[in-house]
Parts: sequence; structure tokens; C-alpha cells
Amino acid sequence: MYEPDLVPLPRSVEDGGGRLVLDERTALDAGPGTGRAAHWLRTALAAATGLPLPPAGRDGGGGGEGAGGGAVVRLRVDEAVAAELGPEGYRLDVTGGGAEIRGGAAPGVFWGAQTLRQLLGPAAYRRAPLPGRTWSLPCVRVADAPRFAWRGFMLDTARHFTPKDGVLRWIDLLAAHKLNVLHLHLTDDQGWRLEIERFPRLTEVGAWRRRTRLGHRASPLWDIRPHGGFYTHDDVREIVAYAAERHITVVPEIDLPGHSQAAVAAYPELGNADAREGAPEVWDDWGVSPEVLAPTEDVLRFYEGVFEEVLELFPGEFVHIGGDECPADQWRRSPAARARAERLGLDGVDALHGWFVRHFDRWLAERGRRLVGWDEILGAGANGMNGDGGTAGAGTGLGPGAVVSSWRGRAGAVAAARAGRDVVMCPEQEVYLDHRQDGGEDEPVPIGYVRTLRDVYGFDPVPPELAGTGAAEHVLGAQANLWTEVVDDQRRADYQAFPRLAAFAEAVWSGPGAQDGADGSGDPGRRFGDFERRMAAAHYARLDALGVAYRPPSGPHPWQRRPGIAGRPFQEPPRVS
Repeated sequence: MYEPDLVPLPRSVEDGGGRLVLDERTALDAGPGTGRAAHWLRTALAAATGLPLPPAGRDGGGGGEGAGGGAVVRLRVDEAVAAELGPEGYRLDVTGGGAEIRGGAAPGVFWGAQTLRQLLGPAAYRRAPLPGRTWSLPCVRVADAPRFAWRGFMLDTARHFTPKDGVLRWIDLLAAHKLNVLHLHLTDDQGWRLEIERFPRLTEVGAWRRRTRLGHRASPLWDIRPHGGFYTHDDVREIVAYAAERHITVVPEIDLPGHSQAAVAAYPELGNADAREGAPEVWDDWGVSPEVLAPTEDVLRFYEGVFEEVLELFPGEFVHIGGDECPADQWRRSPAARARAERLGLDGVDALHGWFVRHFDRWLAERGRRLVGWDEILGAGANGMNGDGGTAGAGTGLGPGAVVSSWRGRAGAVAAARAGRDVVMCPEQEVYLDHRQDGGEDEPVPIGYVRTLRDVYGFDPVPPELAGTGAAEHVLGAQANLWTEVVDDQRRADYQAFPRLAAFAEAVWSGPGAQDGADGSGDPGRRFGDFERRMAAAHYARLDALGVAYRPPSGPHPWQRRPGIAGRPFQEPPRVS
């Protein structure tokens, strides 16, 4: 039986026997609505193979044929595929005479093109042809579609800045794994990463910190070089356009009312001046800063101005406002904040957190956008459940469009989904990629729980409490999060993300119903065994060709270790609740 080396695994793959040779005569026939996939496929494959893939019918070809009788790769949008497999579904048929990708819509054609590239072998991921290579595809029939619509990855650019070219590289890596959401964490206590033209000090001051702690916050070591950077408006336009060409949505996150020290350092009037001593600076440490936004109308107008520019730059439906880890200590010490809470009729200053969240939920909804927030927003009821985190009420004070990023476990997602609210699953106990991959002493700067490749592969975005119920339809999907306090450069980020991001991609694309080994067993252990086989047979080589500095299955390379830099490993096994 044919065993494909594809990641993520398609719904079905049938061996047709034989191979289709691609050469200089091979043409690309792109039907209406397939322009993005055709442009990407021609660009990617021409670089790796040297084959020009001219449009069918030119240079001697006619009637949609390749030049001189060569093979044709056809791309089509097909309503029948859409009805069967949805807009992101596709059918890929390779015979001895040619190849055809039929997608339910343009995204489906693109994901089919990604599968075609995988079938060409790992060398198809290089940027220049290797000498002496010939190119062919196995004759197969593939039918495929994703389990979830939201298949995301969050990159924290606030703690350690990822330059624009690095973000574009991440977009290509996501596309190669059929992930379709890039969540950019753009602001935090340690840095503000987005140019806001009407408030230039956000990047002049807020984008730079004077030093950075090496390791966990208990570490005595410091990198005394200033650290920072930000994306200009044109950088963001380029990132968003590059992602759109690959059918990836970029979701921006502007954190409030906590995690705001960089903004307050740039504009001190945003903070609670009557509850602090001295002038705030961009934070050079990790953890949760006590600095929070002041609950004033001027602060609301300031952030409305920020979001006006955000909406212009990011055209997608979803805007993330953070809303997590907001300590109320400053508000308790601030006479102005206490008076404000009383005038608003709130149940104390803790309820100011919900007041902020509800305001921007309404503001975004009025402009046709949907607020996304970490699961603390479920405490944003009319009288403001405490922002440190109750989930009772399931966000009853929020509008119907607000979406919950469930990070502290499953309880928030279960409550929200049962109340009819959409959720994205990203529990730290399961899919936080900054957490360590092994319990061994060689793991660099070990943070959090041990989350092995097998653990991530076994992640199911639908909580068991919702499985088989109508509420499960409110699970839009999931995302893996990479926080960067101890991830200070591209190679370190590669190590933390891969190969686990490949396992996550299969969990959200293929799901538990994916075909397995020879007997089609649904046993998770057997499925993981087949995943390991496919990784070893081809996918590690694909990552090598892409230049990804992943963690080898045998453990870190010597240069990937970071001896002497303290982490914060959790010794107990993770409990998901």
C-alpha cells in the first residue's frame, strides 16, 4: 500500500501507479480564480527546479497543452469540490498525462499546490536547483480539507523583536504547513512594535529598552545591549499582502489595559500618575508589570486613535486586544481610578478591566470588526467580574462577535462555547511552544511544562466536555503560541517551534479522523508512529532545505544548548482544566 510522506496528512491518498515527469516543456494552466496559487507555484518551483512552467498554449503548445507535448499542471476552482470539501478543500489528481488541482475556492487550490510541492521531494524547498536533478510526481489521487477554519500561530514580537524579513519567513513556514492565521503580539511591557503616525513616541521611546534579562526573571544575568525595533506602516502593508498571497490572515494584537508599560513609558499621561513613584521606563524584566492604563476618557480616545491606524493596516475581520493579566493594584492605590469606578457605577476598581474591554468590543463592532481577547475577557460582565480572571458569566457583557483565546486551560472555552461564543483553543499546558520539549538537562533555558512532540501531536482542540455537542461548533480552531522572553533570535525560535509546529499543523488540519497506517487504525499511538515515519522519511529533510534550525529527535545540537542561563521549569505534569 502507498504510504505518503505528506505533512499534514490528507484525508485520503490513493496510489495510481507510475510517475509524471516534469521538464522544460511542462506548462501551468491556471483557470479563473487561481492566480495567487499559480504565481506562488511558478515562483517557488522555478527557484528550486529551474523549470519555467510557462502558461499552457505558448511556445508551441495549443489548446491548453504544454510546449512540444509536455505535461500540463492545471489549476481550477470547482463548485463540486466546494460542495463536497468546502472552500479550503481540494482534489489533486496526478496521472501519466498531467496533474490537476481542483479547489473549492482559491485557498483550496493553494493548499493543493502545497501538497504538490511536497510530492516533488525535499529538494523542491531549496532556493536554487541542485545539479543533476530530474523532477517527477507520483501518480496519486488526493482528497483533502481542513478540520478547522482557524489554524494559527502566535509570534510574540514585543519581548524579542522579529525583523520584517523574519516575519515573511514565518509566513512561508506557516503556508508550507497549511496554517492560515498569523497572530502578531505587537505590544507589551517590554516593547511597542507598530508605528502609529499620530503618536510617534510609541516607537521613538516605547520600541526600545536599555537592557534585557538573560533567562528567567530569577536569573542574575543581563544582556546590556539596548534592544528594540518596530514595523513601519509600509512594513505592515508588505507583511499583510505577502500573507494574503498565501491565504494567511494576520491578526494584530494591541494589549490593554495591562501589559502596557511601554506605552506608558512613551506617554506617561496614559498611566496612573497618582499611584506610582518616578517616571516609567520600557520594562527590561519579565513577568507581569504592575503598570496599567488609567481609566480616563483621554486614554480611550488615545487608543481609539491607535486602533484607527491598526484597522487601516490590517483589513482582516479579527483584532486582538489582549486583556490578560491585568493587576488592579495601581487602580486600588489611585484616588482618581477609585473615583472613576464609582462614577461609572462599577463594583470596585477590579471592574475597570471589563469596562475597558467592553468599550473596545463595541468600538470595533461598530466598524465591522470582531474583538479577540485572552480568556480573562470572560470576566468583562456588565458589573465587571474581576480581570484577574473569573470565567463565570462567559463574557455576558460582551457583544456576540467577541472571540475568546482560551489560554489558561479549557474551562473558559467550555463556558464560552456553551454560551454561544466563538473560541480559539491555545491552552498553555498543551500548545505553548516556548515550554520545554524534554525533561533533560540539555534543554536550553527550560521554561514551563514538558511538551513533547507526541504531546503536541495528541492535542485535540475540541474539549472533551464539548465533543459531540452543538457547542463544539463554536470552536473556530486553535493556535500554537510562541512567547519570546527567552527566545532571542531566529535559530532559537526555530528550535522551540519545530518540529512541534508540524505536529500541531496535523492536529488542526487532519484531526483524529486522518488515515493512519496499513490498517487505518484510529489509535493515537499508531497515528503518531506514522507521523514520526513521515517526519523521518521526508519532512525533516524539507525543514533542512528551508534552513529551519529545528530540535533533532535525539536532542539538541551542542550549539543549541544554553548552559548557565536559568529557566523556570515546572516539575509537575500539566493539568488541563
